Amino acid sequence: MAIIDPDGLAEPTSGLGPTRSGPRPLRGGLLRRRASRSGRARPPWVALAILFVLLVCAVGANWLAPHNPLYGVLEARNLPPFWVHGGKIDYPLGTDELGRDILSRMIYGVRTSLTISIVSLILGGILGVVLGLVSGWYGRWVDEVIMRTVDVFLAMPLVLLTLVFIAIFGASQNLLIVILVLYSWVRFARVVRGEVLRLKNLDHVALARVAGVSTWRILFVHILPGVRNTLIIVATLEIGALILLEATLSFLGAGVPQPTPSWGSMVSEGRAYLANAWWISTLPGIGILFAVLAFNLVGEWLRDRLDPRSGRGKS
Repeated sequence: MAIIDPDGLAEPTSGLGPTRSGPRPLRGGLLRRRASRSGRARPPWVALAILFVLLVCAVGANWLAPHNPLYGVLEARNLPPFWVHGGKIDYPLGTDELGRDILSRMIYGVRTSLTISIVSLILGGILGVVLGLVSGWYGRWVDEVIMRTVDVFLAMPLVLLTLVFIAIFGASQNLLIVILVLYSWVRFARVVRGEVLRLKNLDHVALARVAGVSTWRILFVHILPGVRNTLIIVATLEIGALILLEATLSFLGAGVPQPTPSWGSMVSEGRAYLANAWWISTLPGIGILFAVLAFNLVGEWLRDRLDPRSGRGKS
């Protein structure tokens, strides 16, 4: 007589060693693996909720903001948030040194940051994808030129370069977008090049070449769809970096020109009032923190779901 344990091993009551009682059931191990995978791939609901709120604020800023973000009331300057003694419910997050409503400026600041970051991401992504496809497909001197150009851009001191451009051309949103495009395209190019080097030797690509399909059709019809998941992951992670970079440049006075609301410039404006009006800088800084963290968490989740080579991908 033998007792069967949950893992499928027979434990005899006699002195004989353990023996198999048939095929080992996979049930327990399979359920454990599925539970582990589902735990790793669980959607980050808090991060997704933050991104939804940011999107709603960016789209509906005109209707959600309780006050005009550009004009203030001097009699109401430096009011604290409503939960602090002396605060008013009319200004839920307080006011700045010019009496402008912090909540309204933060809502409009979301629109500014997301607009600049998304436009820069799209333009930089298109440029990087095209150059990455060309570099990985043609190889040789074409690949060498493009990759050395990538190395040059990665080695550039971006903040110093931005300050030089601002001194020459003056601050503007268009110049800021150009600078962010120069920052963002290199990562797309390197990632896409690596994917092309892997995909161009697959059978369906070889058959397309034998069939006489044009190079550009092979790149955009047969290879680019295979890079789609990787591009989604890179874009999600990159937009958080672009938001942080835009805030950094605006903090230094090299980003969005005044009086357009921007989280980075709001943090900069409140530095002189940290001792007695901490909310002017602190609340926009918390907004930057949560926005970047939310995009990074969603990007990590997408990588777990879409990238099987990470060892954590969706089965």
